[in-house]
Amino acid sequence: MAWNQPNGGNNNGGSNGQRPPEIDDFLKKINQNFDKWFGNGGQQGNPDTAPFKIALIVVGALTVLSGFYRVEQAEEAVVLRFGKYSSTESAGLHWSIPLVDEVKKINIQKVEQVPLTARMITEDTNIVEINLSVQYRIAQPVDYLLKVSQPELSLLHATESALRHVVGGSKMGQVLNEGRATLARDIKPRLQGYLNQYKTGLEVTGVNIIEALPPKEVKAAFDDVIRAKEDKERLKNQAETYANGIVPEARGQAARLLAEANAYKLEVVDRAKGDAARFDQLVVEYKKSPQVIRQRLYLETMESVLSRTNKVIVEGNGNNMFYLPLDKMMNNSVMQNLPQANQAIPELDPQTRKGRQGRGEGR
Repeated sequence: MAWNQPNGGNNNGGSNGQRPPEIDDFLKKINQNFDKWFGNGGQQGNPDTAPFKIALIVVGALTVLSGFYRVEQAEEAVVLRFGKYSSTESAGLHWSIPLVDEVKKINIQKVEQVPLTARMITEDTNIVEINLSVQYRIAQPVDYLLKVSQPELSLLHATESALRHVVGGSKMGQVLNEGRATLARDIKPRLQGYLNQYKTGLEVTGVNIIEALPPKEVKAAFDDVIRAKEDKERLKNQAETYANGIVPEARGQAARLLAEANAYKLEVVDRAKGDAARFDQLVVEYKKSPQVIRQRLYLETMESVLSRTNKVIVEGNGNNMFYLPLDKMMNNSVMQNLPQANQAIPELDPQTRKGRQGRGEGR
């Protein structure tokens, strides 16, 4: 029965449960459009099913919109369809089938760090305690998610295995002192090989040896050994420093003495050659006039001898007067003989000096 029929009862507000005509028209139009979209064979749809169809359209639209997802620049998305690998998506906006596809985003640029502390036996059967850290990132998201159940745990086991292999081939002194950089360098490629073999999808970016220590029970003895080595190096450096200072000085003195000896040698040889040349010339002149040369040699010899004495010798044959600068001669003689006189004559006491002065005045 229609809402506006005469026998429809009360007309004041639809209290009999029937819909107003506007709602009927609206639902009829929706039903017709839905039948047109989904092909109902040209049959008229039932207006009572229109709300269900509206809800179905809304749910479908929401489902389609919920399938959109965004992948950041540093990420990669692994799409699983019904739990099986489907594809790998890079950065950007993508769409997946809701309730069918599962999207797992993985940051492939973030660097993680895992620490490890372990006791190892060295090549010379000593025990060392090593603390290290391994830096890694996820390079293969598919392997990381699907090939290994616990990649981080596999990383720890692989690190311990690589560390045990490298330390087992090294001596304790190398591990504790100068071999830390070599130890980290040898561990990294071996560890990466293990991870690639296990297909963990992880890439090792760095291995840092934090510290390598002997066991606590024998640490005091190892500290004494280290201090002894440091003292040895210190004394060795001091000896090398002293040698570097004294050897060049000795070499310089030797070079100076050698140069002085060579100079003296050249001086003596040149003087001897000059004397020989002068003597040869003198022989030639002597042969020409022996008397003159003999007299000249005598005078030169006497001049050389008497120039070093304070005595004046004058021949007595003649009445000529000579000017003798006795003051200058005495001063020169005193100045030349002063050091020898000070050493030869002892110091006199005042009484003796006074007595001698008195005797001199008396004479």
